Amino acid sequence: MIVTGGDTVTSRLCDVAARDPDREFLLFESAPDTVVTLSYGQLLERAGRAASRLRELGVGRGDRVHVHLANCLEFYDVWFGSLLIGAVIVPTNPIATADELAFMIGDASARLSVTTRDLREPVEQARASCGGDVVDADALAVEGVAPARPERGLPSDPAAVLYTSGTTSRPKGVVVTHANYLFVGEVVAAHLRMRPDDRWLISLPLFHANAQYYCTMSALVSGASIALAPRFSVQAWSRQAVTMRATLASMFAAPLRMLLASPETEFDGRCRLRLTIFGQSIDDEQVAEFERRYRTTLVQLYGMTETIAPPTFNPVLGGCRPSTIGRPLPHARLRVVDEQDRDVAVGETGQLLVHGVPGETIMAGYLNQPEVTAATMPDGWLRTGDVVRLDGDGYLTFVDRTKDMIKRSGENVAASEVEHVLNSHPAVFESAVVGVPDEVRDEAIVAFVVLHEDVTAGSDELRDWTAQRLARFKVPSEIRVIPALPRTSVGKIRKAELREALR
Repeated sequence: MIVTGGDTVTSRLCDVAARDPDREFLLFESAPDTVVTLSYGQLLERAGRAASRLRELGVGRGDRVHVHLANCLEFYDVWFGSLLIGAVIVPTNPIATADELAFMIGDASARLSVTTRDLREPVEQARASCGGDVVDADALAVEGVAPARPERGLPSDPAAVLYTSGTTSRPKGVVVTHANYLFVGEVVAAHLRMRPDDRWLISLPLFHANAQYYCTMSALVSGASIALAPRFSVQAWSRQAVTMRATLASMFAAPLRMLLASPETEFDGRCRLRLTIFGQSIDDEQVAEFERRYRTTLVQLYGMTETIAPPTFNPVLGGCRPSTIGRPLPHARLRVVDEQDRDVAVGETGQLLVHGVPGETIMAGYLNQPEVTAATMPDGWLRTGDVVRLDGDGYLTFVDRTKDMIKRSGENVAASEVEHVLNSHPAVFESAVVGVPDEVRDEAIVAFVVLHEDVTAGSDELRDWTAQRLARFKVPSEIRVIPALPRTSVGKIRKAELREALR
């Protein structure tokens, strides 16, 4: 375990800003030809001004501040400004609907919402049902406001409530403490051998744990910096990596595949990304092509909002197996168990359990849900809900979500296995497989398929393809060809929407 001592996120920021105020912390590409740079000292000053304005608006220690922003400088103003006065941020997806926002704002009892004019309408609609003020982000870190003095806090103080993506159920608020934030920062920085001259390219959304945990916090604890893009863009990604001199990047499989499917650009071969970490598997050929094209090394990890630090990570200096989620990190205690919580043998599949100390090395818990919290991590063992396989060398392979395991005629079918076979068809770009109730066979298997451009393939052809490669009980009962799969902002497939479409 990496010890964070009595530090908080606030004390770490203040320490770096005091020692080296001119050190670059953040580069933000506000337009294709415009990059704004903030030093650690400037970041602290802006956060201090935002903290003063939040106090004037009635925000105090322990209050929750709803942050509804796209990637921008102001996100950091309100994030660190809130922490300076002991408040807690509740970031939400900028494309969330008013109904979704109303649930999260109400569940978190957020005192006020911070947003921008272009995102204001759904926030105001949500606030109409649950009360509270809506504040423009550009009215916080304004010139002329005296920066607030940081309040002394404890590592155990809550710092954020991060709502899960809700791909399989109603979103739950994960309570993240200052100690949690620093722990994941230290773990990632140590594993990646981060130096002060490293710079993350963040194109994933800031409201999500990935950009906060792995990128921002590891930069903060190592005195490194961040190159922030307004959003992920296939056309701009490699140019941003080159022009903002990024050395590290964090991605998901969907954006990786999008980049590979796009024409090569003059910037691709000029990237100097020494490592690109990613989650969600891509095949070995795609790994090789991405590494060649962008002159980087792909390193897969595994993590959840609830696990805080990634419990598994591929080695960065030899022994990397990109098709796996790596090996347990030094801090991690893991088990792979069957449905009776018995440890499974090497080579068998089971649910991954992660041991930790709530509020330090794993989440503090789910907001307002003590029973769900207790059921999710009894005796300090967090039940991830993910099925993995451990090999004889200590590497783990992600198999599926337990809720994506389809029960058909008494047999368990991993949706990912069927998807892998479908994706191997020359005409298929990607696919998603779900289980739906079946009166006779427990569940029927339905596949949604997206084809490559300018090619065709019928449902019968695709079904025959799977029938030749899978046991009969794993073959989809129905295959639907659709233009695109519904996704969350970080590329996860919204399987709940696909199931809803079948009702």
